[in-house]
Amino acid sequence: MKPTILIADDHPLVLKGLHDFLIEKEFNVLASAKNGKEALQLIKAHSPDIAILDIKMPFLTGIQIAEKCKADKLSTKIVLITFEKDVKTYRIAKKLGIYGYVLKEFALEEIENCITSVIKDKAYFSPELIAFLNSNNPPEKLNALTETEKKVLKLISESKTAKEIAKELFISSRTVEKHKSHIRTKLVLGSKSEDLYLFAKENIDYL
Repeated sequence: MKPTILIADDHPLVLKGLHDFLIEKEFNVLASAKNGKEALQLIKAHSPDIAILDIKMPFLTGIQIAEKCKADKLSTKIVLITFEKDVKTYRIAKKLGIYGYVLKEFALEEIENCITSVIKDKAYFSPELIAFLNSNNPPEKLNALTETEKKVLKLISESKTAKEIAKELFISSRTVEKHKSHIRTKLVLGSKSEDLYLFAKENIDYL
């Protein structure tokens, strides 16, 4: 039996294209939603096997819906569709146990394979996305940093001063300076403060 599917996207053409494609392939499309709030209501009302959700939607994003479904222990398997090849979003998706992550430009080519995988209880992530992520691996040097040092570096990327970092991490400004010194040594960076800031900015996705 074909799985029951809900689709949600705030772009009418994308929604229609996806809907028509799935109907043509004889999938059981239960409902369509134009925003995140509507999508969540329909998931709760109909418990579809699969919900194919745009990541960026009004009221609730695809990620927020996935978080709510997980918190409420709903059985619907979430598939995200997006134009974005985003490391941070990918990590959040993996953490939430999302079943699929499909890039919109390949949606019609890949959605069938994705649904087939999800039915078999296997996650599906766009090959293009995986290739992109693999080509954008974090620098090896970052592995040498402690969690606190990574937090300090992240706050440096946000242009925070030593005093602001100290306040946020509940440590002294002197300790922050020590962390900065250790980070410079481990990352083999110059002694200028902008060296640290530029490195932090360039690698913000990995912090």
